[in-house]
Amino acid sequence: MNKTFVFLFMLVTTLQLTAQKTEINTVVDAWHKAASDADFDAYFGLMTKDGVFIGTDATENWQNKDFKAFSKPYFDKGKAWSFTALERNIYIDKSKKIAWFDELLDTQMEICRGSGVLKKVKGEWKIVHYVLSIAIPNENVDKVVDLKKDKDQLLKEELKQN
Repeated sequence: MNKTFVFLFMLVTTLQLTAQKTEINTVVDAWHKAASDADFDAYFGLMTKDGVFIGTDATENWQNKDFKAFSKPYFDKGKAWSFTALERNIYIDKSKKIAWFDELLDTQMEICRGSGVLKKVKGEWKIVHYVLSIAIPNENVDKVVDLKKDKDQLLKEELKQN
């Protein structure tokens, strides 16, 4: 194969991947900004209709419809939540229709970890699944476990009955 052709192919592929990652960064940043600005329509417009948001509480597995109902009062009051990415890693599948990411966030809960999945819907990246976790330093895990063990025990018993 011609070395020039191979070089050009690799260059174009790299540029396309970079452009895709830039698009995804823009979408996720806009999604976080929409929450910070309490822009309900923009926020949920960046998610798929069947999107899922997993919150920090063990009971928070929000399907889109329920998440909208839960969060609408916060947006209506003009104060949802404010997350700013400190770092983000993006990965794209070979089809270039599915992407996933992980991020460290500056939030009102201090540093949190977010991870999500996006898919192309009619040519636009949409968030289909997002998981938010509070980052706990390893040396503080025992204290946190102690704080939550009673509530967790009750929840475990309830879940085992279902």
